[in-house]
Amino acid sequence: MSDPRLDYFNEYPVEIKGPDISCYKKVGTGPNYIVTIDSGFSGPHVMVSAIVHGNEPCGAIANDWFLKHDFRPLKGKISLGFMNIEAYEAFDTDNPNKTRWVDEDFNRLWGPGVLEDHTRKKTYEFHRANEVKEIISSVDFLLDIHSMQTPSVPLMMAGMFKKGVEFAKKVGMEISIISDSGHKEGMRLRDYNLFSNEQSKKNALLVECGQHWETSSKKMAIKTLIKFLRSFKIMKEEFGLEYLSENLNDKVNHILKVEKIVTINTNNFVFEKNWIGFEKLKKGTIVARDGNKIISAPFDETFLIMPTKRFIKGKTAVRLATNFKGY
Repeated sequence: MSDPRLDYFNEYPVEIKGPDISCYKKVGTGPNYIVTIDSGFSGPHVMVSAIVHGNEPCGAIANDWFLKHDFRPLKGKISLGFMNIEAYEAFDTDNPNKTRWVDEDFNRLWGPGVLEDHTRKKTYEFHRANEVKEIISSVDFLLDIHSMQTPSVPLMMAGMFKKGVEFAKKVGMEISIISDSGHKEGMRLRDYNLFSNEQSKKNALLVECGQHWETSSKKMAIKTLIKFLRSFKIMKEEFGLEYLSENLNDKVNHILKVEKIVTINTNNFVFEKNWIGFEKLKKGTIVARDGNKIISAPFDETFLIMPTKRFIKGKTAVRLATNFKGY
């Protein structure tokens, strides 16, 4: 765990820590840390994936909550996946940013041919992604649980196609839905293979549950898992109702489309203000400076989506979105 780019100051309190997941290392015949519960009856194969980034514990908390309650589907099968194990197990409350990944970002490896390119560097994340890609390919519907660097409002990332936005509406979380294409650096797990094929019935969502270590993020993760599974009518009617009765201060559903992805091109990138995300700016407002280049809000109503605190050349700095006008 030695990537110096991740060694930067953390300004937020660590209110939560992930559970011990060692008991899920080898359950069944699948890859380590993937638990599949098969009803024995025909139905969809759905997956909830967690800790794609090692410093985002809320997804592990949600999956652990489900598994500890011994829930079972009425039809189809459910897989609960814990992804970046080494990064997660190295989590350090004194330096929580440093354990996002071991060698590289696990969530940028899912483009066509990337995992089949055995001429590239054999990182831990590359090895782990190859371990789990077969079962992910068998999944019909995926929920990938994440959290954010800043205390921004939760978001549902639905991908670039209508099917993703409609899926997000069906799940029914009262949080903003973002239609987006991901990152220039590489494709995300939610974009893998047929999830990003407009004609395929397979579908995936990525939920951002709030700031990484806020107590509210674990509640949002569990609630999203519940509503995701309930949307397929594969659970008992009473499943999760006690959680859904809690007021989590969800934001009214709002659909935005990312029209511009700002990628860091120099070692002198700086935001104009300490943005936290979801700020609404007027056209022409200066957002950031990248070397000599000024980056301004391009739309009459420009929303800032997930501004980074890691100013790493080649990484996404922020996504610029505007009101969704339909497909």
